[in-house]
Amino acid sequence: MEQILIIGAGPAGLTAAYKLCQAGYKPIILEETQYIGGLSRTHKYKGNNIDLGGHRFFTRDKEVLDFWKTIMPEQGYPAKDDIACGRQIKLKPNGPDPEKEDNVFLSRQRISRILFRNKFYDYPVAANLNTFKNLGLGLTLKIGFGFIKSVLFKREEKSLEDFYINRFGRPLYEMFFEKYTEKLWGIHPSAIDPSWGAQRVKEVSILSVIKNSIVSFLGLRKKTKAGQVDSFFYPKLGPGQLYELLAEKVQKAGGEILLNSAVTEIKAPSGHITEIKTANGKTYANPKAVFSTMPIKDLINSIKEGSPDNDTAKIAAGLAYRDYTCVSLIVPKLKIKNETKYKTVNGLIPDNWIYLQDPGIKAGRLQIFNNWSPYLPGKEGSVLIALEYYMQEGDNDWNMSDAEFIELSKKDAEKIGFIDASSVEDAVRVREKKVYPVYSGTYARFEKVKEYLDGIDNLYCMGRNGQHRYNNMDHSILTAFEAVKLFIKSNKTDMNGKDKQSLAENSIIDKSSLWAINTKQEYHEDKTEK
Repeated sequence: MEQILIIGAGPAGLTAAYKLCQAGYKPIILEETQYIGGLSRTHKYKGNNIDLGGHRFFTRDKEVLDFWKTIMPEQGYPAKDDIACGRQIKLKPNGPDPEKEDNVFLSRQRISRILFRNKFYDYPVAANLNTFKNLGLGLTLKIGFGFIKSVLFKREEKSLEDFYINRFGRPLYEMFFEKYTEKLWGIHPSAIDPSWGAQRVKEVSILSVIKNSIVSFLGLRKKTKAGQVDSFFYPKLGPGQLYELLAEKVQKAGGEILLNSAVTEIKAPSGHITEIKTANGKTYANPKAVFSTMPIKDLINSIKEGSPDNDTAKIAAGLAYRDYTCVSLIVPKLKIKNETKYKTVNGLIPDNWIYLQDPGIKAGRLQIFNNWSPYLPGKEGSVLIALEYYMQEGDNDWNMSDAEFIELSKKDAEKIGFIDASSVEDAVRVREKKVYPVYSGTYARFEKVKEYLDGIDNLYCMGRNGQHRYNNMDHSILTAFEAVKLFIKSNKTDMNGKDKQSLAENSIIDKSSLWAINTKQEYHEDKTEK
């Protein structure tokens, strides 16, 4: 059987491999790093399981949800903190006990807030008493009049700044969106394409905030299924655990996963990939298909034969990314007290993550891993938190030594009142490249790059970096589903992978459905996602 290659062992790559194995193929995954799980991997440090970014297993797509559950069963008994707090959660009859087994999907409550000027705001922002109390009468009126102005005088949406102001008004935009967005992307919202807002924020506005607040106050909000809006699934030992299990299934079905196998050269004469070379000296000739999650900038740079015209190459070379640094701190407890209605273990604040809006704090977000899963910390009774930073590979922050950056993180956590820096028992820094595709610069002309890639008949681009699109995990998995469906359909194969009738050589496959995933105006959640 002809070779099928998959570039990248993240959620999309592993999902595609699994689906291909089900169809009778034996795909080979070429993974650049030594890790399984891509951007959704779990970093392990001295018994601590660190989630790089906080990855909720949430979707409204039944196929994706059922797929996750084939890999990891739902909990049938309460978790450690559920027991301690007396929480009533939905349990799966005959499901595994997380106190006794590791292979288990936990049902977790979603709680996140914004910390702005040492005050907590609900996230997404809610029109409730706490918000009005924090803002004060003067600022509340200013926000209200700003929104009315935005309704009466709509701006042409040339940038993400225009998008935000049209939906929230300038005062609220300046409070909760402008500086955080600049911290995340490294550029002002006025320089970011508005399509990012259309994809991630969708049709949320002050009107929807007020409507949702009234519905909630009157008790009219419909109950949601586990995993939607107010709750989500989560592997006991972090997101990478599920993808490691998926990798095992792929290998048992005959698929190969080759780590430390970065793709360095691709030959694609006449719109067809004929050869792929890796950094460890291996060559793969005449692959039947290539499924790529490789960053498009790197993918096109690696094409040495059949490369695009100079203009298309320049567009690809100009695609921008934001890189990521996570500093995990292990402390005996947090200084900040739980003043919410939620009961927690040892008075820990209940948030999964907190957005840090103040420009004086370099960190953009803070994760409290105990609230993702009580089994993530390696030491009983300790608190495992992480501060997340957005930067560019090669800048001063990126090049700072681990010791220096950890000290910076301790000070950030101390400034916001979460810890005493001296109480940190241990810490670790992890850096990841190309975590966030940026919608700026040459991205405005990305369509030309896409047309070139679609012209390579045996190439399927999928996943976040593979499509240069800010996908969530479920979106990335959907791209893998669709890519495999297109491949099987185009080759008219049966479920054993045997060709019934191959298409004519170099015929062009319509891949528009693959690129259409996560472009509609309705998002997979009722709430805004940053």
